[in-house]
Amino acid sequence: MNVIPLQQHGFNTSRLVLGCMSFGGGWNNDPITDADMLKAEKGLDAALSIGINMLDHANIYTRGKAEEVFGRIFKAKPELREQLIVQTKCGIRFQEGEVPGRYDFSKEHILSSVDASLKRLNTEYLDILLLHRPDPLMEPSEVAEAFGKLKAQGKVRAFGVSNMSVSQMRFLEHALSEKLIVNQLEMSLSHLHWLDQGVHVNQDAGTGVSFGEGIMEYCQMERVQLQAWGPLSQGRFTGRSVEQEPEHIQRTAALVKQLAEAKETTPEAIVLGWLMRHPAGIQPIIGSGNAERILACQDAEQQAKLMTREEWYALYVAARGIHLP
Repeated sequence: MNVIPLQQHGFNTSRLVLGCMSFGGGWNNDPITDADMLKAEKGLDAALSIGINMLDHANIYTRGKAEEVFGRIFKAKPELREQLIVQTKCGIRFQEGEVPGRYDFSKEHILSSVDASLKRLNTEYLDILLLHRPDPLMEPSEVAEAFGKLKAQGKVRAFGVSNMSVSQMRFLEHALSEKLIVNQLEMSLSHLHWLDQGVHVNQDAGTGVSFGEGIMEYCQMERVQLQAWGPLSQGRFTGRSVEQEPEHIQRTAALVKQLAEAKETTPEAIVLGWLMRHPAGIQPIIGSGNAERILACQDAEQQAKLMTREEWYALYVAARGIHLP
């Protein structure tokens, strides 16, 4: 399999990423507990034990507590920080009184968000900063000023986006001094728009597909790392009860189980391996905070290498629930 784009950009990263959204306790202002710390420590230990060296954070995850628990871990074990590639996001703001939840790509908000994340994470720099969701009021020149200042101060090494189309990336990049290197999108066996958008060209069925045209091709040509959030489909194909799910989801879960048993691996490895089999070099973000489930992902890269075209298409068509056009 080819070197993934982030490695081409100088980041010696693992194929899998530990998503940190479920760490730190609840999405509230309750204090971090010993149990919250233990969960994070066990989750990180499990990730490290299977070769994961990249963390995906966001300043909003559990209202900042996800970053804070890892900051406490880094304070206790400073050597860990240099072993890890730390990525976080900014741009989403919660409701404040009468002011609704919103997006904010203003220079002031980006700079203050990074400073707050650095403090919570107990680190002097971020490896990668992503803009979390498109802000309709974005002014590329203002974002460029913020990025330039963060880079000059050594606070951020590289930049990317999440949930953006090709036109949005290009609009932003025309003001930037360097290319965006990440686009993080929802991609999984249960969210197939990223594939259906391509196969439904000139098909009526394509009108129901919600995925920006050309994202997959653009990111491959421009060496932008595609990262998949939600790659395990909330357990639909890896053990969660699917009795109430549509028939095609039940069939897909059965096929995943069959392949896992035949290959003497885990359903998680099959599901992630299917994503990683795609030539774009997709980097799945494991969103589970359960150490056992993290460990179950260990064989994913190997399964991606072993997966045949026929097996890949069998999973894709099963998960679609209808034949290809």
